Amino acid sequence: MIESIRADGISKSFRLSGVPQHATLKDLVIRSLRPPERTIVHALTDVSFGIEHGSMLGVIGRNGSGKTTLLRLLAGILKPDRGAIAIEGSIAAVLSLGTGFHPDLTGREGARIELLMLGMTRREADARLPAIAAFAEIGEFFEAPIRTYSTGMMMRLAFACAICVDPDILLLDEVLAVGDEAFAKKCMDAIAEFRARGKTVVLVTHSAAIVEHWCDVALWLDRGRVAGLGDPRAVVAAYHALSESARN
Repeated sequence: MIESIRADGISKSFRLSGVPQHATLKDLVIRSLRPPERTIVHALTDVSFGIEHGSMLGVIGRNGSGKTTLLRLLAGILKPDRGAIAIEGSIAAVLSLGTGFHPDLTGREGARIELLMLGMTRREADARLPAIAAFAEIGEFFEAPIRTYSTGMMMRLAFACAICVDPDILLLDEVLAVGDEAFAKKCMDAIAEFRARGKTVVLVTHSAAIVEHWCDVALWLDRGRVAGLGDPRAVVAAYHALSESARN
């Protein structure tokens, strides 16, 4: 089958400043007299995989293993230092809750801007707003400032925008970990329908159950490298075995 996503040997590093977040004036003066201290963090190293159309890839790993960096590379927000990424089709991403939403905008205004950023015309965006409001199920808060939203409400709005755009590829970063069980099921039902139409999903999650029961392929990242790739049950079992041995 034709692949919708292909990553070949991608690597990404970041240079972090050594200045502490709450540096004193004395700290800043001393550091100005010294060479700048920078730490290089290798977020991803030589990561390769492919995803066929209509498949769902579950990405697992401990915090700091490079999962979110990977999604940002796939979304085109970041560029790899090395390697190449090939994307076949349009992408919509929910990479972090509230991304793209200004706190002073209403839910309606924030959703409209999100749709415009995803490539829709103003007329197309306005036509989708009723469906987004219905899917998000936040009632009168759709007309309220986003700063009044709970984390769960922001997740509802962000996911509703992404799914209602009807992209070819959907990138999701832990969006099912926030909110009530009923809405999480609604999201999974929407994802199932989405996949049934030959669309592709990449999901970052800490839920082994979701990866085992919903995903076609699992990708396990450990310290930015591929530690496992393939059958979800086998990859999750290996991930759990290593986690257990590390605790003992």
